Amino acid sequence: MLAYYFALPFVYLLAILPFKILYAVSDFFFLLLFHVFGYRRSVVEQNLRNSFPHKTEEEIKTLSKTFFRYLCDLILESLKKININREQSLAHCEFVDTALFERLYAENKSVILLMGHYGNWEWAGSSFSLSNKHPLYVVYKPLSNPYFEKLMCKTRTMFGTRLIKMDNTLRDIIANKNTCSAYAFIADQTPSPQHAYWTNFLNQDTPLFMGAEKIARKMNFPVVFINIVRVKRGYYKIFAEVLFEDPKATREHEITETYIRRLEKEIVKMPETWLWSHRRWKHSRPEPVVAA
Repeated sequence: MLAYYFALPFVYLLAILPFKILYAVSDFFFLLLFHVFGYRRSVVEQNLRNSFPHKTEEEIKTLSKTFFRYLCDLILESLKKININREQSLAHCEFVDTALFERLYAENKSVILLMGHYGNWEWAGSSFSLSNKHPLYVVYKPLSNPYFEKLMCKTRTMFGTRLIKMDNTLRDIIANKNTCSAYAFIADQTPSPQHAYWTNFLNQDTPLFMGAEKIARKMNFPVVFINIVRVKRGYYKIFAEVLFEDPKATREHEITETYIRRLEKEIVKMPETWLWSHRRWKHSRPEPVVAA
């Protein structure tokens, strides 16, 4: 509680800074995070080595450094949401083509959005809500600290975006089935290994949540991949791509596998904007159960 009230004025101070000064602060934070404290450098570099085995050690070090520069920008950009207006939000994070969602809304179809921790996913929520008619619901896992949870919810619900707790996802979607809505899943998080779908992702055995696929098939909501591309510092473009119009017709795991291959393709093109500091590969694939 004390940490929250100590940090809150600092957070609001950062949020009111002009972008030019905000990025100067980000440069300073990078020096502290990367060079002084070495925050998770070993985790990041090992993740990069395993994901890109053909890269040299010099390339891995350079990519790690580039990622940490971006991570500092991402953190401060997320805090900036507290004090960003509609025009700034749309200027810095542009939804490139809304025709797809205009069609789906006209057809009275809700939609499942599949994203990753790639680009500025925090700004993307605001941009979607400002650019499209579908009310946006973001599925998320609450923070353990109630005070920082409150702050996070405040930033994420800017401009009408709504939140759904992960444990309540299916129940809330069914309760809301008569409205034409969009449900966003950041689907590259780490589930319990025993109940996950396992695949090869970035050259490593990787568990994936199956919730988004199960809901899409049950409700038959079209599945759309959201790609957030960093154009330059502080500016992003969002592209939407239909993966499946009729999820009920898909095979088991087909939606999840198609999504992760699509995300992998983008990460390989611009790896520095994915969240490498996460301990994504902390679990090992369970041994198959052999019948007695």
